[in-house]
Amino acid sequence: MKPFSTIAIPHSDILEGQLTMDVFAADLWQVFKGEAPEEYQNPGVFFRKTFLTAGIRNLLDIVKKRLDGKGGDPVIQLQTPFGGGKTHSLIALYHKAKEWKVNVVVIDGTALDPKDTTLWGEIEKQLTGEVNLLKGQTAPGREKLKNLLRKRQPLLILMDEILQYTTKSAGIKVGSSNLASQTIAFMQELTETVSVIPKSILVLTLPSSLIEHYDENAEKLFKQLQKVVGRMEKVFTPVRDEEIAEVIRRRLFNSINEREASEIIDEFLDYAEKERILLEGVEKSVYREKFKASFPFQPEVIDVLYKRWGSFPTFQRTRGVLRILALVVHSLKSSKAPFIRLADFDLENDDIRRELIKHIGQEFDSVIAADITSYNSGAKKVDKSLGPAYSSYSFGTKVATTIFMYSFSGGPEKGANVNEIKLSCSEVNIPSSIIVEAIDKLKENLYYLSDEGLFFTNQPNLNRILLDKMENIDEKTLADEEEKLLTENIKKKDAYFDVYLYPTNSKDIPDNKSLKLIILKEYEKCKDFFEKCGDKPRIYRNTIIFLCSLESERTKFEQFLKRKLAWQSIEKDKKLHLTDEQKERLKKELKRSDEEGKQQIRNLYRCVFLPAKEGLKEINLGIATYGIGRTIDEEIYETLKTEGELFEKLNPLSIEDKYLKDKDYVETKNILESFYKTPGEIRITNEKILKDAIKEGVKKGLFGFGRIEKEKPLCESFKADCSPDLKDNEVIIKAELCEKIPGEVQKINDKTEEYKEDDKDSPPKIRLIHIKLKIPTGKLSDIVRMINNTIKSKFEQVDIKIEIFAQGGGILKSEYEDKIKETIKQTGAEIESEQTE
Repeated sequence: MKPFSTIAIPHSDILEGQLTMDVFAADLWQVFKGEAPEEYQNPGVFFRKTFLTAGIRNLLDIVKKRLDGKGGDPVIQLQTPFGGGKTHSLIALYHKAKEWKVNVVVIDGTALDPKDTTLWGEIEKQLTGEVNLLKGQTAPGREKLKNLLRKRQPLLILMDEILQYTTKSAGIKVGSSNLASQTIAFMQELTETVSVIPKSILVLTLPSSLIEHYDENAEKLFKQLQKVVGRMEKVFTPVRDEEIAEVIRRRLFNSINEREASEIIDEFLDYAEKERILLEGVEKSVYREKFKASFPFQPEVIDVLYKRWGSFPTFQRTRGVLRILALVVHSLKSSKAPFIRLADFDLENDDIRRELIKHIGQEFDSVIAADITSYNSGAKKVDKSLGPAYSSYSFGTKVATTIFMYSFSGGPEKGANVNEIKLSCSEVNIPSSIIVEAIDKLKENLYYLSDEGLFFTNQPNLNRILLDKMENIDEKTLADEEEKLLTENIKKKDAYFDVYLYPTNSKDIPDNKSLKLIILKEYEKCKDFFEKCGDKPRIYRNTIIFLCSLESERTKFEQFLKRKLAWQSIEKDKKLHLTDEQKERLKKELKRSDEEGKQQIRNLYRCVFLPAKEGLKEINLGIATYGIGRTIDEEIYETLKTEGELFEKLNPLSIEDKYLKDKDYVETKNILESFYKTPGEIRITNEKILKDAIKEGVKKGLFGFGRIEKEKPLCESFKADCSPDLKDNEVIIKAELCEKIPGEVQKINDKTEEYKEDDKDSPPKIRLIHIKLKIPTGKLSDIVRMINNTIKSKFEQVDIKIEIFAQGGGILKSEYEDKIKETIKQTGAEIESEQTE
C-alpha cells in the first residue's frame, strides 16, 4: 500500500507545518476589517478550502432569494454546538454579499464595546459613515430603523455573538433601565422592521451550549433574546454530522486520488472481513462508502473526535476536530501508513497532546507519560514483550493510544470493545489476534487502565497499586515469607526425617543415625554439612539428605511472593477506596495466591542431594502438578523409595548378595554401621528393617546366624527363628557352610571366595520379566521412574503396556525383589500376574 500522503495531498500550510491554530478560528469581524488570514479574507481561497454543505448551500439560496425581493424568511438564526460552523457560514454570506453587490452590515458582539457603541449606532455608521439618526443609548424605535434600512436595500445584516454583547451591556445604566434591556428591545424592533422591508434579511447566531452563556444572568438574557427573535426567525444547522468528513477533507487536503484510495480501502476491507473485525451490524458496503468519504482518515477517527470529544462543552466541534487533525496529518507526513487511524495519533507530540488534555484535565499529562509515551511506560514494555517480529509495529503503544482516544466524552459513553481496537490497530499482513495479546498484556502493565473496562481514568488501577506495594517489599519480608511457606509444607507429626531449615553451622546438625533432611537455599553449603560436624569429621554421612532451591526458579518465585504479599497489603490498607469490581478481583487474587503457594515453593525447592560413593548425587523432583496433596518431605520420602534410595523393607537376598558374595561371614553391627556411615550404601528408615531382613534370610536358609567365638564364626540358627541385636560379635554366615552339620552349632573356617559376574557359581539371574499390573490413580509416574532407573539399565528391550515386559539382559533375583517388586508394592499397585525365567 502507498503512503496516504501520496494519495491525499495535504495543503502546503499543513504539509510544511506553517499553520497556526488561530487559522481555524473563523472571525467575521476580522474579515470585515480586512485583517483575517488569507484563507478567510480571500474569497477564492475561502471557497476552495470550504466544503459547501447542504445547509450552507440552502442558506445562500434563501438569502439570495430574499435580497432579490422574491420572498422568504426575513430572520434566520444559526444555532449549533460550540464550533459547529456558525461563524464560517456568516463569512460565506459576507463574501457572497460582496459578489452580489448588496449592502452588508457586520455586527460582532465580542468586538464591540457597549460603553462606546450601540448596535443601532454601529448599523447606521456602517451604512452611512456616521451616526446621526440613531444616536443615544435608548432603542431608536421601528420608524427610524425603517427609514434608515429601506433606502439601503438590498441589505444583509450579519450578527455574530449577540449574547456576549448583551451580557456586557447589562452593566451600563440607561435611565432606570440598562443597555441590555435596550438591546433586547432593539432586537425586537429590528426583526419586525426587516420583516416589512422586502429586500432585507437578518442572519444572526446564538449559542446552543449552556457553557457559552457564562452565568445565570446571561442565561436569562439568552432566553429573552430567543423569545424576541424566535417569533419570526428560522433556525438553520450549517453542518450535518454526515457532512463533517467532507468539510475536514476539503480544508486539510488539496487533492485526493479517489481510485487509489478505493484500492487501499478494498484491501483493508478484505482483511477486515477475513479477520471478522467489522463491528456488529455494520455492512461491508456501508462501511466502504463511509471510509471513502473520510479517506485518508479511517471513519472511526472522525466519529470519535466529532461525536465523543466533540460532546465536551469546551470542544469546538468542527474547528476543534480540524485543529487536531491538522496536527496529526503534519506529524505523519513522512509516515508510510496507507491511511490514518486513531492508533497513529502521536501522543508524544506536545501540540496534539495539549489539544486533547485541555478538555479532560491536566492530570492526564502524567497519565499519558506513565502508561503510553515514556521510555519505561507500560505500553513500551508491551511493545518489546510481543517479540522481535512485532517490535517495529509498536502494537502496545498503538493499542494503548486507541484506548485513550476512546476513553473520553462529555456524556456517559466511554471505552472501546476489542473489535473497535482491532479496527484501529490492525495491519493487513498480520493476524488480528496479536491485538488481543497486546490488550491482555496492557491490562497487566498499565497503571491507569480501568479495572472495569477498556478505558483510562486518572486514578491508578489495582495493577498500579499492586506494583507500588510490590516495590516496597524488602528482602527480609520476602525471606520470612519463604521460610513460612516451607514450614507450612513440611510434615509436622510423624515426620519421616529430622528436618533442619536453613542451619548456619554444621555443628547444628547432630552426627547420629537418624535420617536428616537439611534444607538450604544454596547448594554450595552442602559440602560443609556433609563432611563436618563442627570441627570434627562427620561419621554418619549416609543419614544426611539435602533439599536445595533451584536458582533458575528463584526470580519467578520471588515475583510470585511479592505479588502475594502485595495483595495481602492491599487488603489491609484501609486508606484505599476500592470499587466493588476491584474488591471482587482482590478476593480472587488472594485466593489464587494462597492456592499457588504450595506449588510455587515446591517448584523452587526441588533439588534433592544424596550421599553417593563420590560426592553427592542429585535427584530432581521435577515440576509440581497442580493441586499436590503431599508435603515436600512426604514427596521426597516417596521419591527416594521409588528410586531405590530408601528402604522400608529389605529383601534378605540383597543382604546375601551384597555381604556374603565374597565372604563366609560378616558382623551384623558392621552392616548396620555401613548403612549409616558409608555414602551411597543402602539407606533404611530404622534398624528394625535390617533385623527383619536377617530374620527372614535365616528362616529361609539364605544364610545362617551366629556369633564370633575365639575369632571364629559359630552358626547358632539356620532355617530357624533368630533374634538379631546388631551387637558386637553377632554375624550372618554363608548358607552352605551352615548346611554341613544341619541343626547343630558348628565352627566355620574363615575363608573368602571371589565371584565374577559370569562365573558359573555366581548367583543366578532372571533373564525375562513379564508383569501385569493394576496401578492406583496417581502412581503411574512412580512405576515409570522405577522402570527407567532399574529395568532399562538391566535389559536391552523393555516394552510397557500397563504390563512390564523386559528381556535381553539380566538382573539379580535380590535386585528384582528389592528394587522392582518392592517398589511396585510401595506404590499400592497390584501384580495381577507374574512370570520370570
